[in-house]
Amino acid sequence: MTLFWQEDLSEQVVEIPTDILDVLFTLEGKRLPVDHAYVLMRAIADRLPWFAEEPRLGIHSIHVAGSQNGWERPAHGTHSHLMLSRRTKLVIRVPRERQEALTLALRGATLDLAGCPLTLGAAKPRFLSKETTLFSRYLVCHPGEGEGDFLARMASELAGLDIRLRKALCGKSLTLTTPDGGLECRSLLLADLAPEESLRLQRHGLGPHRTLGCGLFIPHKGIDSVRKGG
Repeated sequence: MTLFWQEDLSEQVVEIPTDILDVLFTLEGKRLPVDHAYVLMRAIADRLPWFAEEPRLGIHSIHVAGSQNGWERPAHGTHSHLMLSRRTKLVIRVPRERQEALTLALRGATLDLAGCPLTLGAAKPRFLSKETTLFSRYLVCHPGEGEGDFLARMASELAGLDIRLRKALCGKSLTLTTPDGGLECRSLLLADLAPEESLRLQRHGLGPHRTLGCGLFIPHKGIDSVRKGG
């Protein structure tokens, strides 16, 4: 199946691939660790017999807004927690042929995330976005890599996907906790992509550790909102 999107007759038709999609699960739970990428990955892997056989699987870290009714998002760390709302979702990027198996394995499951129970409810698919501004919360850094070197490497890796870096904004480094040690990452916002480039990047991702939420790109409201703190 193929989707087509056209804003008006003067614009080129954008073909949206459906071989890769996101599955969104509703959640029931009160809180989870801010640094939850590894425990989330392990909890999901334990319920998917084909987990190790699927290189295209990606697990988005669960994200909660930076401010909720005066509540400030805590600093990243293993002992800080996020307070969940009813709108919070677990999002997993998966090949279309795995969608049904993923849903059957996880719907109704209760995951233990470092002592924080999280029950997964209804699931619905969401196809990739035609938006031309994309954001990745975590991209793996090389040891000792500064911001300039990181951006240069990202430009090179994007070129390998036939994607040209036009506008980019990278965030401060942070560390994801794993049993093998800390994994240093940065966020990256890319703007002014061509629609075909955007879809290609969402399908392929960038860099390693997709099941830890790294290298997965999602649509973003724009680079100007980041500059203004939005």
